[in-house]
Amino acid sequence: MSHPDPYDVLDSDRAFWADAVADAVEARSTDDPIVIKGGVSPSGVPHIGHANEILRGAIVADVLRERGHEVRQVFTADDRDRLRSIPRKLADLDGNLVGLGEVDAGALGRNLGKPYTDIPDPFGCCDSYGAHFTELLRQEVAKLGVDVEFVSNTALYEDGSFDDVTRHILGNAEKAREVLSKYQEKVDEDYVPFFARCEECGQLTETITDVDLDAGTVSYRCTDSDAGDGTIEGCGHEGTVALREGKLPWRFEWPAQWKVLGVDFEPFGKDHAEGSWPSGVDIAENVVDVEPPVGMVYEWFTLEGDALSSSAGNIVTVGEVLEILEPEVFRYFFSKAPLKQRDFSIQTIDQLVDEFDEFERVYFGESEADDHQTELAERAYPTVVDEIREERIRIPYTFAAVLGMTDDPDQREEIARREGHIPDDAPEWAIEQALARVERASEWARLTDNAFNYELKRSRIPDHEFETEIEQALDELANFIEEGHDGDEIQSEIFAIAKRHEIDVGDFFGAGYRLLFDDTEGPKLGPFLSKLDTDFVVGRLRREQ
Repeated sequence: MSHPDPYDVLDSDRAFWADAVADAVEARSTDDPIVIKGGVSPSGVPHIGHANEILRGAIVADVLRERGHEVRQVFTADDRDRLRSIPRKLADLDGNLVGLGEVDAGALGRNLGKPYTDIPDPFGCCDSYGAHFTELLRQEVAKLGVDVEFVSNTALYEDGSFDDVTRHILGNAEKAREVLSKYQEKVDEDYVPFFARCEECGQLTETITDVDLDAGTVSYRCTDSDAGDGTIEGCGHEGTVALREGKLPWRFEWPAQWKVLGVDFEPFGKDHAEGSWPSGVDIAENVVDVEPPVGMVYEWFTLEGDALSSSAGNIVTVGEVLEILEPEVFRYFFSKAPLKQRDFSIQTIDQLVDEFDEFERVYFGESEADDHQTELAERAYPTVVDEIREERIRIPYTFAAVLGMTDDPDQREEIARREGHIPDDAPEWAIEQALARVERASEWARLTDNAFNYELKRSRIPDHEFETEIEQALDELANFIEEGHDGDEIQSEIFAIAKRHEIDVGDFFGAGYRLLFDDTEGPKLGPFLSKLDTDFVVGRLRREQ
């Protein structure tokens, strides 16, 4: 069989990558419903990295539905995998991160090597460790408005869905060994592609001593297993269990999922592209006897320049991101080309929002763009918003952060109107949506403790008393700002004015902070003043309002 390379599937003259993928899926001659799959081992706190697979799948699903197809998007919780290490952080069902000292970490240590669904929930609220972290991921996905059907691998084993494909693989063990040996060392003539769950200690062991397909059982000896840099000791028990009391190794389980679920398309990270995918295709075609789905590789992205890692604790959750970003802006991040490595930075999230706002303006023809950018916006924008509404209003993100420096909602709206960010004839829903960004930008300022994390004294001028030279310098700065200058120009002029009036530049900055915040310190003044509404800045520097 021939199938597209998971990199080549994106090599197209299509402006939008999801159109190229949809073309490849249609070329596979699939019948509806088209099945799009993702999957993860529920080993710990779900984070925005997991959204990569889900949202890219959802975007392709939208394009296929637009073309008239029925689409089913499934996401497997690979919850019969074994716990190989103890994560540094866990989270309750409300998404609150906790350290291991707040749960029974010892209980987790005693359950190393066991399937996630056999391990008690550390928080005592779900049926198992696996069920807990699958539920957390389900909640995170729901916040993004994506229609995903979660499927438990454990359930597929227990209800017999994997029976036929497991029997087929074990019945062709010699062929399985031959194919696997091309991708994995230490595949000897005794290797059996199956893990049995030890009846004595509950661990998954790969030492299979006999297979009886007529009886539907495997015999095993519970031996040590590798876990990262360490070893999980087996108990040495010998026994026999039914096929439903174990699992296939990952390299066989993935193609088995394709067969059981009828998968047509699956995106995956580049770590799978060089290893699991080639072996998965080979095993699918030559052992499992199923046509592989269309695959697509995506680059991992970093968080503040470092790799996302649940075990290392370098994560941010979807819920946390949606406190500072609209869902459509977050989805926009994943609509971008999959093979380009990107950094997701909370510190500079305003730049992502500005980029989205421009992308949106291009879609509505409100901003000039070249043919490629225009076509990309026309194709991608409908996949990232819930509803296309031309009357929407977007207050610039950093200006929204400025508005968040005052607690009065009416004053926020009044300033936004005065600055031209809310039209007189704006519908009520659009005003409400626009001002909702203020709360998000305020949370961003608080999280990052940036220039907008101050209380701006708008309603009254703080008590102050300045020397004549400083008052004259403030008046001169007000005149300069009234002429219209950017933040860097204002910053340079502050130093120049201080020098001309022979006043200490620190005292001059301090006067500005006193008038704005009733404080002696604050953000870099020039760029900050440029973000504020000019009338307010000029009036305050002149001590008039």
